[in-house]
Amino acid sequence: MRRAFLAAATLVLPLALSGGPASAASQHSPPSVTVQVTGAQAAQAARHPGTLVAQGPDDICDYTNRRPNLQRGSAGRAVRQAQCYLNEAIGTDLAEDGDFGRATRRTTMFFQQCADIAVDGRIGAQTWSFLSFWANQPDAPFDC
Repeated sequence: MRRAFLAAATLVLPLALSGGPASAASQHSPPSVTVQVTGAQAAQAARHPGTLVAQGPDDICDYTNRRPNLQRGSAGRAVRQAQCYLNEAIGTDLAEDGDFGRATRRTTMFFQQCADIAVDGRIGAQTWSFLSFWANQPDAPFDC
């Protein structure tokens, strides 16, 4: 009987002194993040996994919330969104015509160099993230 008590005390005492298992787990777990998603955003995410990027209610550019990979020759609303972000982020005067041509590629490369990210003239996940963040800052446009 005494051995059973000592064995139980050996297991329980360290947990009691450290605040219990919940306290021990919280010391090594990252904090949780809560994000509110609208029904429309959830439906779109279900239809197109991996394409939804959180947009604030006051996004400076509102052509689309899709973030596909873009490169020279791409066209459409996502290109217009990127062109708008480039104009807002670094004060360029790109035509927001939805055509990813030479001027958009050159401006994208300039932005990537300015942001100190991979310079390839294409707009992928990293460039979208930086563009969205920079364009929506209250003190934009930024000097490079």
